Amino acid sequence: MTLEMWLVLGILATAVFLFITEWLRVDVVAVGVVLALMLTGVLTTGEALAGFSSTAVLTIAALFVVGGAVLHTGLAGAIGRRILTVAGNSEWRLVLVIMGAVALLSGFMSDTGTVAVLLPAIISLSINTKISPAKLLIPLAFGSLLGGAMTLIGTPPNIIVSDVLRDAGYEPFFFFSYTPMGLILAAIGIAFMLFVGRRLLPDRTVIVEKQIVATPKELLDTYRLPENLLRLRVRRGSELIGRTVIESALRDQFDVTVLKIMRPPSLWELAESGSTDADPKDTPIIPDEDVTIQRNDVLVVQGEDDAVNQAAIRWHLAVQPAKPKDSKALLSREVGVAELLLPPRSSLLGKTLADVRFGTTYRLTVLAISRPGVGDKLDLKTTQLRFGDTLVVQGRWRDISHLRDFRRDFVVMGEPESEIDRPPRSKARWAAAIMVGMLVLMVGEFVPLVTAALVAALLVVLTGCLTMDRAYDAIDWKSIVLISGMLPMSTALQKVGLVDVIANGFVETLGERGPLAVMIGLFLLTSLFTQVLSNTATTVVIAPIALVAAETLGIQPQGFLMAVAIAASMAFASPVASPTNTLVMGAGNYRFSDYVKVGVPLILLMLVAVALLLPLIFPF
Repeated sequence: MTLEMWLVLGILATAVFLFITEWLRVDVVAVGVVLALMLTGVLTTGEALAGFSSTAVLTIAALFVVGGAVLHTGLAGAIGRRILTVAGNSEWRLVLVIMGAVALLSGFMSDTGTVAVLLPAIISLSINTKISPAKLLIPLAFGSLLGGAMTLIGTPPNIIVSDVLRDAGYEPFFFFSYTPMGLILAAIGIAFMLFVGRRLLPDRTVIVEKQIVATPKELLDTYRLPENLLRLRVRRGSELIGRTVIESALRDQFDVTVLKIMRPPSLWELAESGSTDADPKDTPIIPDEDVTIQRNDVLVVQGEDDAVNQAAIRWHLAVQPAKPKDSKALLSREVGVAELLLPPRSSLLGKTLADVRFGTTYRLTVLAISRPGVGDKLDLKTTQLRFGDTLVVQGRWRDISHLRDFRRDFVVMGEPESEIDRPPRSKARWAAAIMVGMLVLMVGEFVPLVTAALVAALLVVLTGCLTMDRAYDAIDWKSIVLISGMLPMSTALQKVGLVDVIANGFVETLGERGPLAVMIGLFLLTSLFTQVLSNTATTVVIAPIALVAAETLGIQPQGFLMAVAIAASMAFASPVASPTNTLVMGAGNYRFSDYVKVGVPLILLMLVAVALLLPLIFPF
């Protein structure tokens, strides 16, 4: 072992440790890997930064945009709901239809996006059919993972192993190269869940009973939000004049939430407009952190009468009754309300809203906290948040949508913003046409994969399916940086000779028993790592090892690399192995052991299927 080998091993081990402990964000760790490889001289600057220009990275980013258009236009939701209408009331039939539907959708779009779209519909189905959501949601998550293994674009590891083949001079995988094995594995997985897995799942309903996915208007009624609205007029001489809403501390000191500022026109504005209206219209202003309060502003607030009166006395404000139109301060085209569920690994657990400075950090106001089994109103200042708590938040729709970027901390229930900010139905037809066109280009190999994906991404913006801002939001930048940062680690492993060392170790240890034993070893190693690491990071490290192992044995490498890609999708045994598993954990009230009981037997069953059938599809 050379010094460079030890350096690379040390960097890799540190990265794996940080991925598992999550002391740092995975994208931060990936950037650290790039810098460490440059600073130690293992890679040149060009080699270390090559991942950011990789065709695999560009393809995945473009596919995020196309998938975002499919989600935002409502196309995915419409397809999913149409499929679920045939599910009926039988648990057996529901599991069959749910897994089949989500596997089909996940073959062509993001696993996480597919689950997020179908999750509310399935929770509603479970409530209507009196079937525990715990019986349906792990099948939903597992079905999405199985579907990702069916096409080239189903999941990033599939694209990565195809690029490894191409870069090594072999024929890469085509769009449907994964489909024969993927369909078999999906069928086996669905059969397992129907006859064995669903019997191992718990029958818990406590959290979900508090978790019916409601529309924004229903939330207003459920939490009786319009009832505590009042107006506060800013009098002459008030110390609030010139302060921002945050500086007023109305929320922190008096538990009074400013929902909107109604600003009367100035005399200059009236003179310019020539208005003779005896009751000129006020201008509604959303109370952003940079908006300062002016004299005669009317603050539309929510709070208990006593608290509002105390705030009025402190700041020399006039209390006025709310007008009927003030309820629009809670729900309009710009602002709205939504429910957020706190998953088991949220960084907010054990903290109060004040501890995390929720309003400042996320630019949203928490109106209520709901806790399963607790009927009393929880204090917004002092309540320490727990797993399963639901926060009702109010603010701009765009800020609510941005919470989807914090997947570890929140699950945004349903698609609340779609009630207000949904493109016309014609845009869904455009999104469908563009996606079909992209698939035709990919399947027919008329242009390279990255070209087809980039053309489709551009078209969804040009046709208005997504604005450019929403296109940027649709890209999971954490995943993009993770892939870009870990690809140079693959280069470093090969450059210093560690890939050869590890591959030779595999061959020496298992090679005597034949290529099948080596493939089984690669499958087990990949599936073990993917339970605790990103499937993408796992694939980036192990795919080159599989390639060299095949070359050392003197066999075609396609079977080994396909085994690695499939194993990377077998993230069944841990709630943190995949975002889809985490997404359903809170809604199904699952425990870690539930994933182990169902996931480990399923992984072993998939291993048997791969060992028996993959060599027939890709002979050694």
